Amino acid sequence: QGQLVESGGGLVQAGGSLRLSCAASGRSFTTYTLGWFRQAPGKEREFVARFSVAGVSTLYADSVKGRFTISRDNAKNTVYLQMNGLKPENTAVYYCAARRPGHRGNADDERTYDYWGQGTQVTVSS
Repeated sequence: QGQLVESGGGLVQAGGSLRLSCAASGRSFTTYTLGWFRQAPGKEREFVARFSVAGVSTLYADSVKGRFTISRDNAKNTVYLQMNGLKPENTAVYYCAARRPGHRGNADDERTYDYWGQGTQVTVSS
């Protein structure tokens, strides 16, 4: 049984940076599609960034392109989300997620993911 644990959230001023980490354990996620999602108060959870299904490229929501970077360290079983130029509207609980290989459907769709972390709160003050 796999487990994902996020860390690195916190309170930051607008324009600041944070790096979120997602540590995987219990199984190997190297062949899984890994991504980050977020849920702001009163809103639905939305896609932020992920690796391609083949794992060789990265994709981002338009709202974070150029500011956020997803990366991974397979040796540490960890996925990162570097967030620069943070804005108050980026305030949300951020989740990492993993989708089994061979899973069909849009990989930007949270409903296609099989494993979720507990989330880490990011608050950006103006």
